[in-house]
Amino acid sequence: MLRVAVVGSGPSGCYTAQSLVQLHPEVRVDVLDRLPCPYGLVRYGVAPDHEKIKSLQGSLRTVLEHERVRFLGGVRVGGPGGLPVQRLRGLYHAVVYCVGAATDRRLGIPGEELPGSWSATEFVSWYSAHPDAADAGFLRGVRSAVVVGVGNVAVDVTRMLVRGAAELRATDIPQAALDALAASGLTEVHMVGRRGPAQARFTTKELRELGALPGTEVTVDQAELALDPAGPGALPAGPRRNVEVLRAWAARPATTAARRIRLRFFLRPVELLEDGGRVGAVRFERTAPDASGGVTGTGRYEDVPAQLVLRSVGYRGVPLEGLPFDPASGTIPHREGRVLRDGAPSPGEYVAGWIKRGPTGVIGTNRPCAKETVTTLLADAPALGRADLPADPVAALRAAGIAPVPWDGWLAIERAEAELGTRLGRGVVKLADWDTLLGAARVP
Repeated sequence: MLRVAVVGSGPSGCYTAQSLVQLHPEVRVDVLDRLPCPYGLVRYGVAPDHEKIKSLQGSLRTVLEHERVRFLGGVRVGGPGGLPVQRLRGLYHAVVYCVGAATDRRLGIPGEELPGSWSATEFVSWYSAHPDAADAGFLRGVRSAVVVGVGNVAVDVTRMLVRGAAELRATDIPQAALDALAASGLTEVHMVGRRGPAQARFTTKELRELGALPGTEVTVDQAELALDPAGPGALPAGPRRNVEVLRAWAARPATTAARRIRLRFFLRPVELLEDGGRVGAVRFERTAPDASGGVTGTGRYEDVPAQLVLRSVGYRGVPLEGLPFDPASGTIPHREGRVLRDGAPSPGEYVAGWIKRGPTGVIGTNRPCAKETVTTLLADAPALGRADLPADPVAALRAAGIAPVPWDGWLAIERAEAELGTRLGRGVVKLADWDTLLGAARVP
């Protein structure tokens, strides 16, 4: 029998477990997660109104309910209070780290630390009920917001800022976030990119959703569209469709909608300006296309009022204590999934997902990534045999002071969320803090 631990229960972790049980008839897989709830960014990163994408939880659930897979939530690996990496390695023939990219990239400009300046990751965690998220009063006193970035996450947070509470009531958004959005006085969101619309990373499907929001007008500056040197006919299909949507919006007459989304391009943030001890505006420098496909500053500036600034300029992996880390790429060094220590493969240690390849691709990209790692692991399996493994890793975890949340504990959390929704006259409503989650799971 081959015993493998997979650290992380998001798509990359679940696809790794799936490949293991499909390709090895005697493998036993424990999927560990520091949270008591599975599914990773599918639960805590996908916007609550994207129910079709969130339904992927059903296929991930099938993996975690496989007879040779066991979910163990509430198990922190590495870091303060966590199980040391070397101790975990002693419980299994192999360990696969699928810990994702847990933090965001920064703008690196003056004023970024002002109150009212947040990462999109923090805002997403709040409205997704991540137990580490604090109710930071994101929307308190906010009339205008700036979202820096033009990818799908930027579109998500822009949409959530203006989405009506009545439309969100049917989703699983936590009640506190729903109440805050309902009480918000925000009327304007600027979503800003330093390059042109042809280089924007959002998909056309996500972009079009902004134009379908009730009571909201989307505006695009014709002059900024004209700065893009590439005509729509010269672009690949995805960017071409994006530009066509933007041009159609730019040509529409103004309306008297209660809320407005302004899509801006060729503007680079250079400073967050203070007003009354918090963010009051963002200073942008106008950029222009250069000969190499990038942009360069023009020395012309524009201040955009905003009491809330959300940066959405990419994710980044963070070091896990006890494992090597490449700070330049934000990944764990590897070769075909094998962890490299001082350039040499480390027996029994593997990686998959964003911590392996960086925050690239879509959810489905994790399938071939996981399969490559599993193929490598199984090729190494004859050399991984050990006679000193404990009879039951769970007993060893408990001896180390860790009380894992089993699958039944997660099912109890699901029932508690359904019951909360019933009491509130809604559907399922997520529980949002550690004590409530662990209480629902009946973990001491």
